[in-house]
Amino acid sequence: MRLSDFKSNEYANLVGGERYEPEEENPMLGFRGAGRYVSESFRDCFALECDAVKRVRNDMGLTNVEIMVPFVRTVDQAKAVVDELARQGLKRGENGLKIIMMCEIPSNALLAEQFLEHFDGFSIGSNDMTQLALGLDRDSGVVSELFDERNEAVKALLSMSIRAAKKQGKYVGICGQGPSDHEDLPPG
Repeated sequence: MRLSDFKSNEYANLVGGERYEPEEENPMLGFRGAGRYVSESFRDCFALECDAVKRVRNDMGLTNVEIMVPFVRTVDQAKAVVDELARQGLKRGENGLKIIMMCEIPSNALLAEQFLEHFDGFSIGSNDMTQLALGLDRDSGVVSELFDERNEAVKALLSMSIRAAKKQGKYVGICGQGPSDHEDLPPG
């Protein structure tokens, strides 16, 4: 299951949320994903999310549930979030727990082997990877026509990620709009 990945504007839209969330110019690149989970200001909320996962795995016996961590910006952040999950009682490898990383930032592909030291595989997020590789906002009507997962730079990043996971014998999958729309994704 993918851990929560609301952006600050999405949390702010919840009842009372504006009291707790920072106002950001570009929430897509802001306080989200792994960076939020390891932040002191979000620690109690993340503990609740971890408690829910433990209940599903331990109390309900659904040990096939794996954790997917979104938007991991740096290798240090990768280590920090896996360590925090362990502190919360969700230790990688314990009781068969696998922790998968969303590979959706160009740095994830460029340093794929280093990120994979901390995770059991990748789920490649083609939407964010494309938007960040091409430096555009896919929701902007001004530049949205440039959004194309088949761009050579995007395909190179996808290939790097896939090769790194295969080299280490780890899981790799792809999600997002790209594989739904284009049968030639992911690249070989």
